[in-house]
Amino acid sequence: MLYGTGGRPLARARVVLHQVSGGGDGGPIDSTSTDAQGRYTLTIRRPDSTAMYVVSSRHAGIAYFSEPVVPGRPLRALYVFDTSSAGPAVRVARRLVTVAKIKRDGSRDVLELVELENPGPATRVAADTLRPAWGGAIPAAAIQFQVGKGDLSPQAVALRGDSVAVFGPIPPSERKQLSYMYVLPATARRLDLPIDQPIDEVDLLLEDTAAVVRAARLDSLGIERIEGHRFARYRTPALGAGAALAIAFSDRPLTAEALVPFVVGLAALALGIGFVVALRRKPR
Repeated sequence: MLYGTGGRPLARARVVLHQVSGGGDGGPIDSTSTDAQGRYTLTIRRPDSTAMYVVSSRHAGIAYFSEPVVPGRPLRALYVFDTSSAGPAVRVARRLVTVAKIKRDGSRDVLELVELENPGPATRVAADTLRPAWGGAIPAAAIQFQVGKGDLSPQAVALRGDSVAVFGPIPPSERKQLSYMYVLPATARRLDLPIDQPIDEVDLLLEDTAAVVRAARLDSLGIERIEGHRFARYRTPALGAGAALAIAFSDRPLTAEALVPFVVGLAALALGIGFVVALRRKPR
């Protein structure tokens, strides 16, 4: 079944069946139009167990895709929506921040995964090139920003000053994942995570397991091993705009300046031992 805005069956709409191979190649293999009740039938003539099948339909200039189709099983309903650049603000349902351990040059890699939720009845689109469908702040010290894999096309995401701007469509009724990466320079001894809008939940994964996290409310979830690395896990409940969330790192790069106190201490210890040995010597 194909449904439009408001859950009404969509008649005389074009639907296309796509086959996608393991390498990402593929294309349409069948298409048809829905009947008056929004029903349609598509055929996989030569099923390939190594391929994935999805159904798509285009509405108001936006392409919508179904979940993967399993040959021989009924397909879940596919929904399409009208578009709007106004309405309730797109909200942040969850923000997962992973901070890797310090590198030799003193910098740190940060990966953020943001789950966006559109509470409106229509697919949210950007009003123009200056007003995105959603925007969110990242640390001012962040450098080398790049968009990762997610539900939103990297071409539809840009960095505007200290904010991530999404210009791609965000449909309602399901969460869309946005991922991006950046680097904290060696001069950043702490990470102040900007909370510029209400958020349901923030999850932290810190490879610096001795780092100190400061927040109004915080749950420590212990240490977890992920792909051979140990991370300290933290979670906050819902936060309001302007809430404070800071991470003070404990590890530091091993530089010549950092070694000076140890060298001085070792030299003092050696002199002290030499002085004691000299006093204990018997005169000839």
